[in-house]
Amino acid sequence: MKLGVVGLPNVGKSTLFNAITHAGAEAANYPFCTIEPNVGMVAVPDERLDLLAKLYSSKKVTPAVVEFVDIAGLVKGASQGEGLGNKFLSHIRECDAIVHVVRCFIDENITHVSNKIDPVEDIKTITLELILADIEAVNKRQDRIRNVARGGANKEAAAEYAFLERLEKFLGEEKPARLFEYTEDEKPLLDNLFLLTAKPVIYAANISEFDMGKPEDEIELVKAVKDYAAAEGSEVLVICAKTEEELSQMPPEEAEMFLKELGQEESGLNRLIKKSYALLGLISYLTAGEKETRAWTIVNGTKAPQAAGKIHSDFEKGFIRAEICDYKTLLECGGLAGAREKGKVRSEGKDYVIKDGDVVLFRFNV
Repeated sequence: MKLGVVGLPNVGKSTLFNAITHAGAEAANYPFCTIEPNVGMVAVPDERLDLLAKLYSSKKVTPAVVEFVDIAGLVKGASQGEGLGNKFLSHIRECDAIVHVVRCFIDENITHVSNKIDPVEDIKTITLELILADIEAVNKRQDRIRNVARGGANKEAAAEYAFLERLEKFLGEEKPARLFEYTEDEKPLLDNLFLLTAKPVIYAANISEFDMGKPEDEIELVKAVKDYAAAEGSEVLVICAKTEEELSQMPPEEAEMFLKELGQEESGLNRLIKKSYALLGLISYLTAGEKETRAWTIVNGTKAPQAAGKIHSDFEKGFIRAEICDYKTLLECGGLAGAREKGKVRSEGKDYVIKDGDVVLFRFNV
């Protein structure tokens, strides 16, 4: 999973990135301090792995990972090359989803690019730039197929051109592509455009330390973001980037105590990863043994052979069956042998849909 962390200059984007990846991106009080995208791989917290690793005395534990890409600050006019322009936009195209950091704090010592704190206007500024870039992508595709589609002789091209006209009109109304309605047959046409605004978004409402612990709806700037996000069906994560950065520099025990003092059950990173997984429809299945205990990320609804292919293509090609036991049952039975004795291990075929938390042993023959 690859998440692009975006936001206007000085909204706390790089501070948040530093906190969640320990990657040390430069955070300074001026625009464009992050010139190149910074990339950080973050382990997905999963207590199931630790429990299974302990059970099997595993020599290695490999969690699932999330790749965060800190993308340089965007300003009005980026789609026409202002700021870092198209360089910024190209980095977003490579991401699965967008974490849009929005400034919901007031600090006279940190300048704002438009000299006023208005998170909804900030969201609209970036969204409009992405929409303008998407319109350009749609127009390029129209130019390529216009001659073939003209006259209607090529029905496939004519249908695609009509779809593009409808999409262009929708984007022209300053609406993101993720809200565009299309048929199942039209989905490949939309996917092939790789539109920026088709990507799902989580708005990270960055609050001040003084607002930590307050009910979210009592923080006016946060409430404005939540109302905006609700209207388009997007997710909001309320987070204090500065606090998250402090937490990231503490030993785990101290960080846990600090979180409890703040009235938080888990860190912003954990909450962000969970929201991101849900947003993209992802789950994890597990493999466990003495050599390694590991989490594998798949799309919810993936069948056993395709899940096996995540480990190695030979597993998918030569798939025979999958031996399945959910991790809680496996722990209760003291391992796979004990689970087999109690009849808790199921043998599943090619049509079995892997579930979150399944511990799987694949049988294959190549």
